[in-house]
Amino acid sequence: MTPAELASVVLAAAHAVFEQRGLDRAALPASTVVERPRNPEHGDYASTLALQLSKKVGVPPRELATALADELGRAAGVKSVEIAGPGFLNIRLDAAAAGQLARVIVEAGAEYGRSDRLAGEKINLEFVSANPTGPVHIGGVRWAAVGDALSRLLRATGAEVGTEYYFNDAGSQIDRFARSLLAAAKGEAAPEDGYGGAYIAEIATEVQARRPEVRSLDDDAAQEVFRVEGVALMFDEIRSSLRDFGVEFDTYFNEKDLHDRGELDLALNRLRQQGHLYESEGATWLRTTDFGDDKDRVLRKSNGEWTYFAADCAYYLDKRERGFERVVIMLGADHHGYIGRMKAMAACFGDDPERNLEILIGQLVNLLRDGAPMRMSKRAGTVITLEDLVDAIGVDASRYALARYSSDSPIDIDIELWTRATRDNPVYYVQYVAARTAGVARNAAEVGLVPGDAAAFRPELLEHEKENELLKALAEFPAVVATAAELREPHRVARYLEESVAASFHRFYDNCRVLPLGDEEITDLHRARLWLNNATRTVIANGLYLLGVSAPERM
Repeated sequence: MTPAELASVVLAAAHAVFEQRGLDRAALPASTVVERPRNPEHGDYASTLALQLSKKVGVPPRELATALADELGRAAGVKSVEIAGPGFLNIRLDAAAAGQLARVIVEAGAEYGRSDRLAGEKINLEFVSANPTGPVHIGGVRWAAVGDALSRLLRATGAEVGTEYYFNDAGSQIDRFARSLLAAAKGEAAPEDGYGGAYIAEIATEVQARRPEVRSLDDDAAQEVFRVEGVALMFDEIRSSLRDFGVEFDTYFNEKDLHDRGELDLALNRLRQQGHLYESEGATWLRTTDFGDDKDRVLRKSNGEWTYFAADCAYYLDKRERGFERVVIMLGADHHGYIGRMKAMAACFGDDPERNLEILIGQLVNLLRDGAPMRMSKRAGTVITLEDLVDAIGVDASRYALARYSSDSPIDIDIELWTRATRDNPVYYVQYVAARTAGVARNAAEVGLVPGDAAAFRPELLEHEKENELLKALAEFPAVVATAAELREPHRVARYLEESVAASFHRFYDNCRVLPLGDEEITDLHRARLWLNNATRTVIANGLYLLGVSAPERM
């Protein structure tokens, strides 16, 4: 029995009690939930339904809980119900009802854990969006791992999601990038405000190979060639490195398109219609202070140039015009000050900034070698890059390490720890369960042990306390996925896989033998345990998929 099925049983018992007592059934909720008690000795699941309904119907909570317990105790699959405190219901399932979950999970396969909790939501999720002036640095890599995991979680809970990379190919940073390439091509030092690193020389060389005529052009014309070709090369590299990291975007959006299509003027006119623009000192301002910003923002300078914030406004409007009801943007720690102005901007467009715009801030990441932070990339020259991280610990460990922690917390990634083939390496600890469960299934097949038809499965044989503990851990998965999606916290999935599933499986494996010994006859208990083993493999694989991490069959 799954937690959702038990919740339905609890609600059905409440309907029966209300009918027996002549209580107003309009007070009953459309659904309820059951939770695992903190202390396993209190039962398999707990419900607070009696406490929730007591005031509504004027019945003391313990009296209502007693009636619910009597009714619930007669339900199929419920072994016992105890009343605790002011009216908590502590519920124990019989072994057959608990063990049926193994069959449910195996038959659901990749669908187990998915729901329609966020069905109907259309979400635009923008992450990474690093400027094409250098390789993706480790801060951007964190968003690549977390953002991709979040997109998988949102889709797993029924949301319609469009992932997006905002490609900033306009502005002063691109000009500095082009001047840096030109200087490298001429054998000169990088401009004082330019970019260094071996990658600049590499790109400059590649541009000259593609466009040999650039050598004969004057500096202005040559700089334009280096800008166009250099940005294209850099962005191709960014896309390639992200693809190798397992991250693909539905849309790569060019900032330059906003300018070329006149979308900044469109946004300006929309804001003017809303009555939030004014002119001062020859510039055009947006009155964001009306919506909590610390100062008003310039959209167009007195010389006619657009500001970066004007492009932000146009880009937000473009997303909303494409039908996205919620715009989620992931930004680095140095962008915390953007929240106020972006929320105010959404309000200026007439949107609800709490409903239509969501900004997530990610904190810093340090890569440690021998206990000390690594500061310099051999290729980028200034920061640690995606390639540096992957070269150090691999794609799976990188994605898991970055998604394992709450994004609003700084993290240190210790190279020695994350490359260790021991249980203290979190990704190894979880992937080892994936490999072990696959190995058990292979070995079982070799000795003729197969799960058998679902109709012949005897879940009531799964009565060992470690079997029950593992079943309860597996039952939590759908709720973990839904909560992680709603709270935008992929790390909940990683911690659940480690602390609940992997830990419970190891205890089960050590105490409950799945395979027969020697010439021992294969029994229904062996088959039942194989179902539970395979259900564990399914949950581990589904959870790792949501994090973009592989579930190996061998290690």
